[in-house]
Amino acid sequence: MKSAPFEYVRPQNLHDVCQLLSDSAIDSRVIAGGQTLVPLMAMRLARPERLVDITHVDELADIVETEDTIRIGACVRQRSAERSPVIHQHLPLLSKALPNVGHQQTRNRGTIGGSICNADPTAEIVLTAVTLGATLNLQSINGPRSVCVTDFLVDAMETSIADNECLVSIDFPKTRTKNSGCGFVEVNARASDYAIVAAAVSLTLDERHEKCTHISACIGGASSVPVMTAETQNSLLGSELTDQEIEAAVSHAARQLTPMDDVHASGMYRKRVAAELLARAIREARDDCRSDRHAH
Repeated sequence: MKSAPFEYVRPQNLHDVCQLLSDSAIDSRVIAGGQTLVPLMAMRLARPERLVDITHVDELADIVETEDTIRIGACVRQRSAERSPVIHQHLPLLSKALPNVGHQQTRNRGTIGGSICNADPTAEIVLTAVTLGATLNLQSINGPRSVCVTDFLVDAMETSIADNECLVSIDFPKTRTKNSGCGFVEVNARASDYAIVAAAVSLTLDERHEKCTHISACIGGASSVPVMTAETQNSLLGSELTDQEIEAAVSHAARQLTPMDDVHASGMYRKRVAAELLARAIREARDDCRSDRHAH
């Protein structure tokens, strides 16, 4: 099939992007990598009257390190982020997640911001953003707006971005310290497919690498948005993260999930697998934290 007719514009700066999006008389959609939007248009499930191509806006394509965060431009390609030494050093969880996003060819075109705005509940980048508590920076003709990713994600494939707003960048808090570790585990039908269920964990141990002082543990694919496992986190704070403590803690996680049935898996399967994947991710993060490579 072919898409319905549309107007195509390619602004060179963010101001022009916002001006185009402010025209409420025309149904405009932003396009960057186009990995989701173009197939939807080809099947006529999406029929925008105008495509606003933001890939030539330089200010959306940078990775910038600040004192406490790594700011990733909305148009940074997933493959560029995957290969970035800055992200590898300061956001190891994102580095672990990115190779699971589609094929390499997909990541060559797909963008970090595009994945988050698509808000697929099984998307690895969305799961990582929630786990790390990322902040999204938006822009419209009315000015800038920043929003926590958990407030940005409303439901499956639904966000709080306004029609006249453009995602500019994502701020990820730096997580790498000598006492930190992370884990990312997923199960899918085939390598490169969206995850059926995934788990992501970032944690910190005390100076002696014995007890957990911070943990962020999140499950994707088992609810309409990624779910932070609050009871599991609380039960592991101050623990030594033994296998027995982890197994007991993840048993709480299933109660927070409202998994859906689809052609890939039943809700019951997702609930059962989610707890096991979360346990694996926590153990991976624990062992990562205690490995010698953080000591230097």
